[in-house]
Amino acid sequence: MYNSKIIGLGHYVPDNVVTNDDLSKIMDTDDAWIQERTGIKTRRWIAEGSEDTSAVMGAKAARIAMERAGVTNKDIDFIVFATLSPDYYFPGCGVQIQEMLEMDTIGAIDIRNQCTGFVYAISTADQFIKTGMYKNILVIGAEFHSNGLDKTTRGRGVSVIFGDGAGAAVLTREEDPTKGILSTHLHSEGKYADKLIVESPSIAKWVPELMDNPEDISYFPYMDGTFVFKNAVVRFSEVIIEALEKNNLSKDAIDMLIPHQANLRISQFVQRKFGLSDDQVFNNIQKYGNTTAASIPIALTEAWETGKIKDNDLVVLAAFGSGFTWGSVIMRW
Repeated sequence: MYNSKIIGLGHYVPDNVVTNDDLSKIMDTDDAWIQERTGIKTRRWIAEGSEDTSAVMGAKAARIAMERAGVTNKDIDFIVFATLSPDYYFPGCGVQIQEMLEMDTIGAIDIRNQCTGFVYAISTADQFIKTGMYKNILVIGAEFHSNGLDKTTRGRGVSVIFGDGAGAAVLTREEDPTKGILSTHLHSEGKYADKLIVESPSIAKWVPELMDNPEDISYFPYMDGTFVFKNAVVRFSEVIIEALEKNNLSKDAIDMLIPHQANLRISQFVQRKFGLSDDQVFNNIQKYGNTTAASIPIALTEAWETGKIKDNDLVVLAAFGSGFTWGSVIMRW
């Protein structure tokens, strides 16, 4: 059985920078309030009139990742696309990528696991490569949050957090069993689904009905922030420990932890728990906000681009989010 490894990374974010001061002009908030609770200073929101969507941004990130991997559209055998904000209710963004990148009629699958989406997507690709079914797989995480947020004081607890963007990775076979992805670990706990949710639109509650009732806020994201935070710090720690124990490694072996960029306070809590230095944890939520399925690939790409990830480093990816779902990936770079 093969291992899989990442051979190319890329990311794309919109040009439009939205500061905390910008938000204070449209809702009752300020820079200090946002930074104290989230660590976020700026985020990227797609500007009105832009061509960007989740699929378009995903394609832009994918082209960069493929060029860096030294592969063409003919070399990719399969597409895994993670997003909670697809261009269409259906079909998913994976098939749009197949068309945008002019690929052969390869398979495409969409992952709907929100903040844990990229970890689930990497795990899915890893299994296909391990079994020998595919050799080269394109994995994308992309989100267009800004068009679906309640940008009023009523929605500030959620809306100040999220940003738009995309990240991509190319995975391929690795013959050396000590290199590449060593293991992945996935979990869920659906009884807390209503703690972080977009209730509508859904088959049960379709869009035209909402248009007749502007007071119905069920189509905006809802989050029980305190409850999510308490669960996140526990599950983050558990799933990192699970990955280390599976591979008979101690926390001292971690060279780089890339956590999902949900909240800087969560990342800092996990960092302290594991006794990691600032050089061992990569955070960029300060400038991009929470880009959900795109957050880990964007952060992973920037960490690699800036030389913070080097050959033979032990890299851990960890995420927690809506569902609840959580997971980790541990790899030898």
